[in-house]
Amino acid sequence: MKHIIIILGFIFILISCKDTLPIEDNFGNNEYKLLTQDSVRVNFPQMIKEKISVVGYIFTNCPDICPLTTNNMRLVQQELNKENINDVNFVSISFDPDADTPAVLKKYAELRKLDTSNWTFLTGEKPVIKMLMKDANIVAVVGDSTVIDGKTTYFYVHTDRISLIDADGNIRKNYQGSKANVSEIVKDLKTLID
Repeated sequence: MKHIIIILGFIFILISCKDTLPIEDNFGNNEYKLLTQDSVRVNFPQMIKEKISVVGYIFTNCPDICPLTTNNMRLVQQELNKENINDVNFVSISFDPDADTPAVLKKYAELRKLDTSNWTFLTGEKPVIKMLMKDANIVAVVGDSTVIDGKTTYFYVHTDRISLIDADGNIRKNYQGSKANVSEIVKDLKTLID
């Protein structure tokens, strides 16, 4: 009888742990005053609480990683829409506030024909963005620069990331943004929804 209880206990632990995602990190008690692509002031991460969120970190001049990250987020959004799962926020945060004004972020979303009904693009003052990136463990260092149409444009060497954040604002999983497996993100989202 004792062995059966031990085996049943072990099975219960396996079943209960099978589909959980541990908390990897959180933003602490910090609130970041940011602007949306529509120039609306919001507090992050308060604005995403009570819903699961998919968060990407980008800059609009990015020639490679950020467009791929954004597209992977778009594909996740499309998959969720197909399955009528609409209780998820999508957020892209720019770590280049000097160039990425609300108007620039809005144009970025429009050019890519993104569904912004549940997708917000955020920017803010440089010190606030710097602190947010530090708390999110995102590294963004100015690398190369070039002159385009008489204007110096610079590029960042940066962390390639999409984060899955639960309804309490905890980071539950990080993915390599440009190479993220869309099916994996959808599966993990469903784990948090159930």
